[in-house]
Amino acid sequence: MKIEEVDITRSILGSYFEELSSSLELDVAIAGAGPSGMVAARYLAEGGFRTAIFERKLSVGGGMWGGGMMFNRIVVQEDGREILEDFDVSLSESDGGLYVADSVESTSALCIGAIRAGARIFNLISVEDVAIRDGTVAGLVINWSAVGMAGLHVDPMVIMSRKTVDATGHDCEVCRILERKVGPKLITPEGNVVGETSMWAEKGESSLVENSREVYPNLYVAGMAANAVFGSPRMGPIFGGMLMSGKACAERVAESLKD
Repeated sequence: MKIEEVDITRSILGSYFEELSSSLELDVAIAGAGPSGMVAARYLAEGGFRTAIFERKLSVGGGMWGGGMMFNRIVVQEDGREILEDFDVSLSESDGGLYVADSVESTSALCIGAIRAGARIFNLISVEDVAIRDGTVAGLVINWSAVGMAGLHVDPMVIMSRKTVDATGHDCEVCRILERKVGPKLITPEGNVVGETSMWAEKGESSLVENSREVYPNLYVAGMAANAVFGSPRMGPIFGGMLMSGKACAERVAESLKD
């Protein structure tokens, strides 16, 4: 079989732009393909909602790949175990009612689970602004990550969505953008991003699900972005709360969309 380079290029461009073009109007746009973002995407897609994730880095998974201090193991509690098992991840029981999983297997499983449920993941795309309509977040303003890395001035494009999720981790990038654009109007005590406090695994885990909610009309937060926005502690290499946050966020977004 003769292989023509132009056919390879045409195949890539045709497939990619068909998928991107069909993702311009979404039910849910998620910024960040960390564990909470991918869990949320899987459950939303399974619920029949058009869902896509936009990840600024080359790889998905956030810091989950590295486990704790580059030892590629993660720890979850009972509720986190149930979610990982729902993604067909193997776990072993450990001390204190905790479970241990391989971080590489876990991250890979979350990614393939989201995709097979029907969610789309676009990597190397950064969120540089939000679309605001009538006092609500109506979508994400996106650009190639390479544009920002190169310091180029290239105008972005827009993805419109009924609901948007900030799952960008510690930096809570979408909420920070919104804060700059509209001022202190977030649904937090001071109206702005409070900022995460120092590590306290137990308290950070217990607050994460509650924090995974709407923070501005049609904008939700999940994962470490949720704790950062509401001023709760970071947790370290225990990921049960991250998984539960993604699922809880998906449930709240789905309920709002159905209403």
